[in-house]
Amino acid sequence: MTIFTGSDTSKTRRELSVGGKTYAYYSIPAAQEAGLGDFSRLPAALKVVLENMLRFEDGKTVSTEDIKAFSEWADKGGKNPREIAYRPARVLMQDFTGVPAVVDLAAMRDAMVALGGDPEKINPLNPVDLVIDHSVMVDEFGNARAFQMNVEREYERNGERYEFLKWGQGAFNNFRVVPPGTGICHQVNLEYLGQTVWTDQDQNGVEVAYPDTLVGTDSHTTMVNGLAILGWGVGGIEAEAAMLGQPISMLIPEVVGFKLTGKLKEGMTATDLVLTVTQMLRKKGVVNKFVEFYGEGLDHLPLADRATIANMAPEYGATCGFFPIDDETLNYLRTSGREEERIALVEAYAKENGFWRGANYAPIYTDTLELDMSTVEPSLAGPKRPQDRVPLSSAAEGFLKVTADYRGVDLSAGATEMAAEGGATVPVPTIETIAKTAKVEGETYEIRDGSVVIAAITSCTNTSNPYVMIAAGLVAQKANALGLTRKPWVKTSLAPGSQVVTEYLRDAGLQDDLDALGFNLVGYGCTTCIGNSGPLPEKISKAIADNDIVACSVLSGNRNFEGRVNPDVRANYLASPPLCVAYAIAGDMNINIMEDAIAQKADGTPVFLKDIWPTQKEVSDLVMKTVTREAFQSKYADVFKGDEHWQKVDGGEGLTYSWPASSTYVQNPPYFVGMGMEPGVIDDVTDAKILALLADSVTTDHISPAGSFKPDHPAGKYLIERQVPVRDFNSYGSRRGNHEIMMRGTFANIRIRNEMLDGVEGGYTKGPDGETTSIYDAAMEYIEQGRSLVIIAGKEYGTGSSRDWAAKGTALLGVKAVIAESFERIHRSNLVGMGVIPFEFKNGDTRKSLGLTGAETVSITGLKGDLKPQADVPATVTYADGTVKEITLRCRIDTAVEIEYVENGGVLHYVLRSLARAA
Repeated sequence: MTIFTGSDTSKTRRELSVGGKTYAYYSIPAAQEAGLGDFSRLPAALKVVLENMLRFEDGKTVSTEDIKAFSEWADKGGKNPREIAYRPARVLMQDFTGVPAVVDLAAMRDAMVALGGDPEKINPLNPVDLVIDHSVMVDEFGNARAFQMNVEREYERNGERYEFLKWGQGAFNNFRVVPPGTGICHQVNLEYLGQTVWTDQDQNGVEVAYPDTLVGTDSHTTMVNGLAILGWGVGGIEAEAAMLGQPISMLIPEVVGFKLTGKLKEGMTATDLVLTVTQMLRKKGVVNKFVEFYGEGLDHLPLADRATIANMAPEYGATCGFFPIDDETLNYLRTSGREEERIALVEAYAKENGFWRGANYAPIYTDTLELDMSTVEPSLAGPKRPQDRVPLSSAAEGFLKVTADYRGVDLSAGATEMAAEGGATVPVPTIETIAKTAKVEGETYEIRDGSVVIAAITSCTNTSNPYVMIAAGLVAQKANALGLTRKPWVKTSLAPGSQVVTEYLRDAGLQDDLDALGFNLVGYGCTTCIGNSGPLPEKISKAIADNDIVACSVLSGNRNFEGRVNPDVRANYLASPPLCVAYAIAGDMNINIMEDAIAQKADGTPVFLKDIWPTQKEVSDLVMKTVTREAFQSKYADVFKGDEHWQKVDGGEGLTYSWPASSTYVQNPPYFVGMGMEPGVIDDVTDAKILALLADSVTTDHISPAGSFKPDHPAGKYLIERQVPVRDFNSYGSRRGNHEIMMRGTFANIRIRNEMLDGVEGGYTKGPDGETTSIYDAAMEYIEQGRSLVIIAGKEYGTGSSRDWAAKGTALLGVKAVIAESFERIHRSNLVGMGVIPFEFKNGDTRKSLGLTGAETVSITGLKGDLKPQADVPATVTYADGTVKEITLRCRIDTAVEIEYVENGGVLHYVLRSLARAA
């Protein structure tokens, strides 16, 4: 139950009758009538937050001044960064982030007992749904048995984790688990869990209607913004605090309006659109801001396309990418099987309370930008960042540069020929002259730099969208009709975001065509997008490794960071599902897929992309015919039941968890060991050593990888010492319930580069003796010596997933501070939540301008006593030769509540002490 702290006699409380039923609600027009300000021109996304203030106004946590601040926001042109306490209605989790969150709750129950309190106080107050979607791995592919074999392997690998989650489902109230094989959490949220307008009973048993809101332990929680539900990703620690009744401390955000006009041209997809939007917004700079989409272009944008755009808010850096409620919202709610009573409430509530996007919708925004959708062109993004959009027409040319950079070849000559010594001429380098080629042992084919070795239809971003999924099936159908097939070196897979996708692909008669090209169902989950691509065939993997081939993947996902998709693949490209099918047929990123033949028919006739690309009418006709209300209702009828595998899982019972000593998946973390009732103080950082010196755009994947790891790395050694065979290592993501694994995996990405070392990739640094060693081993030695540690980095530190272990691991390695040029929103919050202080360079200082090599020590003062949010503090850098330089840092503890969190050692410690005192 949502806890309502506001008064039921509030002057903003009204009644709304819909279909013979009466609901209470908190009225924004009533707040205006009461003289609290003019809220009429607020964006819908911000009105959701305002309604939250009205509903929870109590004079303490939320005051009248907080409410008035929203009117002032409009008066000041969309800026008024006042600190507010926001309470989402519910929490969404997936298993990679959800398991450690439940581990933390279990550990907090143990700690509550140690503090003499009631363990049942550690219990979610708001509804929590955990969807198991990150565990399935593509071990088997390209055959009819792939799905069943991958499911069996999933349960074999993850039995301990699933038993733990079954225990949590029984031990905690308001906590539901959606079993494996159902779908991806964001798609399940969009298609089933989300309601747009939520209802609940207040403390007096009265039914109250209010906007559906949530936070999720996955950055792509924003996908549901497409359904006009305000949600965003947070780290597990922040989500746990929200579950336990702690409001989210935030500043009233700026809201950037993104006006969409026109409509997509023939042949364009939602993926082309979202990659364009991502590039534009990343260039604009929207970190820590809301983005709201508006304009007449929305009239031509199906909700599935809106969800695709909203999904990638983390990639363009925004807190959310919100679409207001309109007729298309209602259409989707109806098609996806929501109750008619709910749909009627959504329409009535939105119109009554000012959330409806009508023809005259024209709010005030902090800033705006605009896109005519008719200008969107076919696109990819890569090879290692989602914002690096590449026009499809120049993708081959772009990959030539990737190859040249990797091979150290200069492409600066622009002519057809370039002068060589002695006046002779030689051709400008081409892929044929600079690429490495490798024979695959025992096969009749070769691979080379640019060979596409993975083509994966994967992830919530695109598999939630029937338009691009049907298009992929039609490409396969047309290719089969021409006798085409995938190239033999391409690992193909199809991992839909929900069972509904399988239903409509089968009803459309397209699944057989996808199967014929190797896009057999491999599982319902994130798979390749999260790094669970599984191993490449051994011969191909060996050819890549032995010959240092720059191999490629093409995936319909949202993330293509270095080292994420597969350890054998260096260049990763995001693409629409139909393009994934096309590249499986072409098999090579060096082909200009817009102009060159991608294959040949049996008689040698060339086949071009246009020959197999479907028309918009072909796609939309099949969508209208096969994507039905009945399909959604049947597939979600028993969503929490699971298959026979899940039903056999025994999680045991008890208020507290009996931690199995032998488990290598779930262990009691050390966060609360020796914790007393009184918080500490924030100490200065004195003579700290630099553990890592990192460049721009270091992602949470770099800091805490999710994929596979090797036996000679610290985490692998840990498992081998416990007699775990390499075959059963699983992934870092699946072992997030064991802090010993995750500490050893922190900063262990195979592609991370510590600038303290020359030309070395992977999780290495210089130890106390100056010798190269793993970051984990060096940190443990420094901890034994009693030395504090800092991380130094460039811009956009912590981009990507809302991965709490990127902060937890940093804290457990003894790092007291991270100093960067700028931070991404979620990771900054996670660091604070773990008691690690983020600092930003000021006055133009950077690691480069300061000439840092990693041999320096760093001291930061001004932290003791009366530290203010976002204060400037003095710091000194002492160089190896004894030279001292004084600099100023900006402390990125952003709010007063966050200062309390750090004083307590983290947000969970703060919440635990608060609950123990109230017991």
